[in-house]
Amino acid sequence: MVRSATIKRDTLETKINLTLNLDEQTTSEIDTGIGYLDHMLTLFAKHGRFGLQVNVKGDLNVDSHHTTEDIGIALGDAFTQALGDKVSIERYGAQFVPMDETLTRAVVDLSGRAYLVFIAELSAPTLGTFETEVVEDFWQGFSDQAKANVHIEVLYGRNTHHKIESMFKAMGRAMRQAVTLNPAIHGVNSTKGVI
Repeated sequence: MVRSATIKRDTLETKINLTLNLDEQTTSEIDTGIGYLDHMLTLFAKHGRFGLQVNVKGDLNVDSHHTTEDIGIALGDAFTQALGDKVSIERYGAQFVPMDETLTRAVVDLSGRAYLVFIAELSAPTLGTFETEVVEDFWQGFSDQAKANVHIEVLYGRNTHHKIESMFKAMGRAMRQAVTLNPAIHGVNSTKGVI
């Protein structure tokens, strides 16, 4: 069974082509038009061991908000489609990831219910052309479309680049853990019988 999905999302603000493969770590090919976001998505794919291709044309003449949020939406949707009925997946993932002086905790439940808890002080308003306040919007869109409980907390740190980088690495690793197939799990990992 191939666990992959291709998402095409076209709006008046963004045009996104995104392909996700949960089980084959192909070379990431990412071009969002935002250098810092390309870097973060590459880290997410590498540490999650996912194949990920993303090509985006967004209204960056306005700002980075629409592009960043819509990529989060498309990525979450890709996980939902690639996971299908979620039979035999671990469902939960939890990771702590340090980045120099920063430590971030990311916890995921692929529960079928969207909920985001995001706790992070991002003191630098921009990194390159990227507005850091839209990181929360990215994870909100991701959580909504992945239908997942997502808890991200920067426990401590100083450097905003390090804080966001540790988030993307931690989330990649937490998602890897959550999507892993376990033959000891018969059906879905829920007493409800569906997730």
